[in-house]
Amino acid sequence: MSIITLTEEQDLIKMTAKDFAAREVRPKAAENDSEGKIPNWLVEKMGELGFMGMMVPEEYGGSGLDCVSYVIALEELCAACASTGIIMSVNNSLVCAPILAFGSEKQKQAYLPDLAGGKKLGCFSLSEPDAGSDPASMRTIALRKTDSYVINGAKAWITNGAEADVMVLIAATDPSKGHHGISAFIIDMDNPGVKIAKLEHKLGIKATSTAQVYFEDCKVPKSAMIGQEGDGFKIAMTTLDGGRIGVATQAVGIARAAFEEAVRYSKERQAFGRTISSFQGLQFMMADMATRLEASRLLTLQAAVMKDKHMNYSKESAMAKLYAAETAMWVTTKAIQIHGGYGYTVDYPVERHFRDAKITEIYEGTSEIQRIVIAREILREIV
Repeated sequence: MSIITLTEEQDLIKMTAKDFAAREVRPKAAENDSEGKIPNWLVEKMGELGFMGMMVPEEYGGSGLDCVSYVIALEELCAACASTGIIMSVNNSLVCAPILAFGSEKQKQAYLPDLAGGKKLGCFSLSEPDAGSDPASMRTIALRKTDSYVINGAKAWITNGAEADVMVLIAATDPSKGHHGISAFIIDMDNPGVKIAKLEHKLGIKATSTAQVYFEDCKVPKSAMIGQEGDGFKIAMTTLDGGRIGVATQAVGIARAAFEEAVRYSKERQAFGRTISSFQGLQFMMADMATRLEASRLLTLQAAVMKDKHMNYSKESAMAKLYAAETAMWVTTKAIQIHGGYGYTVDYPVERHFRDAKITEIYEGTSEIQRIVIAREILREIV
């Protein structure tokens, strides 16, 4: 861990998260991965500890903490189990955050206390089967009907989709206006117009659901809209900026777990009469792993600090997400190499870390999209 000056409160948060991860999360990680689900009690426990709404003010039932505290706690959970960590991340950054930033007072009072307390779980719905990185081409339509909207269409790649009670939905209210014709809604998942159509069978983060959802004449009141009609694209992009800090943290946690497993294994494994940790080739490999991991963590913390200071952090969150995700893939690959054949088996956790790492290069904006965001911001800054 880098020498970062933490407040007394942040130190306590780190210790609490680390202890919870060691006692409750890590021992169940392999079993959860195998069974393809996270037990409800674990989500409820995260809510009791204040992890499900860390940046939600206390007046709405949250912990009232900063983004740095969120990153510190999330890394601990992701190092223990990436699936558990992403449940926490989505609820915080993709659900609570847009409701807090753009929702009405009535929406905040109605939804945030249960979401922040772990009594309800949220999900975020932007991508579609034929519209991922290009939201302007979405086909999910919300038609205005006097004092309500009727939604029809399909959404895909929804983390927590099968278990969620609440969805933040991005849909087109006027397709002719492109980005300016997109709006955001809060949808209760027990609405009869919401149908879980498919659960994806995935390479990694297998203990969380990734769902495809259909909307069939899903009627919601006008009061379900977040912000104003046409604000949806701005809400989605702002939400993703914060969400990328969460994914970067997840990648750091995965990489850290794999790195620590590899170092421990290298100090135990004997070859040619000595531990493999004494071989210079492996030492060089571990030095590179540690350096990339530390750089990823610092980039992530920088984005979190900028968010806390209400600065424009689009470039920094994209940089953190890009570099940390690619680091996670590189580090987990090297961790398996250090383990040799054993690393390729389910008997060692590096196999799971390797599978979990890949998604961090894809969701909440692929690595290619992050490069577009970074380049765009650079071209604006340098004149």
